[in-house]
Amino acid sequence: MNAIIDLLQSHRSIRKFKDVPLQPEHIDAIVASAQMASTSSNVQAYSIIAVTDPEKKQELARLAGNQAYVEHSGLFLVFCADLYRLREATELNGETFHQNTESFIVATVDATLAAQNAAVAAESLGFGIVYIGGIRNAPEDVSRLLQLPELVYPVFGMCIGVPDQEPSARPRLPKEAVLHYNGYQADGVRRQIETYDDTMQEYYRARTGGKTATTWSRGMADKYRQPVRAHLRSFLEARGFKLE
Repeated sequence: MNAIIDLLQSHRSIRKFKDVPLQPEHIDAIVASAQMASTSSNVQAYSIIAVTDPEKKQELARLAGNQAYVEHSGLFLVFCADLYRLREATELNGETFHQNTESFIVATVDATLAAQNAAVAAESLGFGIVYIGGIRNAPEDVSRLLQLPELVYPVFGMCIGVPDQEPSARPRLPKEAVLHYNGYQADGVRRQIETYDDTMQEYYRARTGGKTATTWSRGMADKYRQPVRAHLRSFLEARGFKLE
C-alpha cells in the first residue's frame, strides 16, 4: 500500500547482531523519533537510558536471563516510566505532587509509545530490533546499575543493531481475533484461538524442522498458569509508585 505500511508489516524480532555500534547520528534520529510519539497531556512521562558501556551491557544481559543479544547489540536502550521528572516540575511550581494508578499507567503507556516509534525509526534505517522484557526479572538490580531515582522504573529494554540473521516473520492472530466492530465479540474467541493454533503449529514445525509442533494456546497456558513476575508490585511500591 505504501512504504511505511510495508515496513510495519515486515517486522521481525532480531536476536543476532553484527558487531557494529550505532553512530551518534543514528542514535539521535531514533531518540528524536521516539520523542515525537503521542503522550498523554504532553506529560512525556518516560526516560530512555542508552547503554553503550560493554560491562553494563554484559551485566544487563545476565540480569535479563542471560540473553546474549543484549550484550552484542549495537545499542541497548532501556525505556523507563518516569514520574520523578513530573514531581520535580510540580514542586518547582510550589505544588504537591499527587500520583495514583492512573499516573502509573500513563507513564508506562508513554514509555511504550515512545519505544514503538524508536523501533520503527530503527527499522527504517535498516537496523533490527528486539524488545527485552527480561529486565523486569531483576528490576532492583537494573535500577541500581542504571542509577534510576525513585518514581522511575525500567519498563523494558530494546536491542538495536545490524542484523546477522534472516528469521521468518511470525504469524499473528487472525484479524477477526483482535478487530471487533461496535463491541467485543466474545462468542468467536475460542474458534479464533483454535484457528491460530493450527497456523502456529505449522510455523513451529517448519521453523524447527519438525522437532517442535506446539500451539499458541499451549504456550500461553504454560506462561500464565502461575503468576508472572509477582515481585513487581512490591518493587514498584518500594520505588514510590502508588498503585491505588
